[in-house]
Amino acid sequence: MTAAVRRSAWPLLVAALLSACGSRHEETPRRAPSEPVVITGAGQQIDAIRRGVPIDREATPPLMARVENFDQRRPVNYEMQPPTIPHAIDNYQLTVNTNRCMLCHTASNAARFQAPPVSEAHYLTRDGAVLEQISPRRYFCVQCHVVQTDAPQLVPNGFRGLETATGETMK
Repeated sequence: MTAAVRRSAWPLLVAALLSACGSRHEETPRRAPSEPVVITGAGQQIDAIRRGVPIDREATPPLMARVENFDQRRPVNYEMQPPTIPHAIDNYQLTVNTNRCMLCHTASNAARFQAPPVSEAHYLTRDGAVLEQISPRRYFCVQCHVVQTDAPQLVPNGFRGLETATGETMK
């Protein structure tokens, strides 16, 4: 057989083998048990999110965490970490047309509002060209910057942060 004949015969051979399998490999339907199935020893909890509340009961949601509103810069834990937002941003308008953050954080207003201005990197394009306005890829602040809350940790965390050669944590 030539290579062309083998290539054209291959799909036909596979189809013939699969059709020969027929219904022997299909799962046969089973009838439901006449008695209810009871699982014992599995507990009444689906997972930790339910906080020990049985599945047949409505859980009371935990209180909403409060935003820490200290208006002080926090230390960073690693290089290039976006600074956290040290104040509440409830009801801040952040749309394609309006960015409430820029009222205080533009270079021209930062001193008047005692707010840190956005870094020069926010005015650069991907190719490094300097823009007069904030770069569109940096416009939506909360894609990188987040507020801090007083919520308890959900899982243990042993993260220590970036340490310099002298052993001091970055500030």
